Amino acid sequence: MSLRAYQQAAQRAESPREAEYRLFAQVTRALMEASKADVFDFATRMDALDWNRRLWMALGEDCASPGNQLPEALRAQIISLSIWVQKHTSLVIRREEDFEALIEINRIIMQGLAPSAAEAA
Repeated sequence: MSLRAYQQAAQRAESPREAEYRLFAQVTRALMEASKADVFDFATRMDALDWNRRLWMALGEDCASPGNQLPEALRAQIISLSIWVQKHTSLVIRREEDFEALIEINRIIMQGLAPSAAEAA
């Protein structure tokens, strides 16, 4: 089976929530690896930071859309987090902050996306 066929099958089999969890897991793993990379390994560090920033930018834009059906308070919180991620990422790029807060925010979001034990049963 080709990789493309596998990816298409996986997309059909997972819910949007599962896809979001998977994406956050991939981005967070990249951030964790980048946080351990040499400070002069700009490609690894910047790729992970850019990927995370683009993910959060997309989330913020989606929540700002009038058609978004999430509760308004939750949408506002996600938009606020998106703005914070953009600012914190700039600080990490300038080496004024580290990756840990970005990784922790993503982990918290993943906990919210993970199926609960009751849902899994």
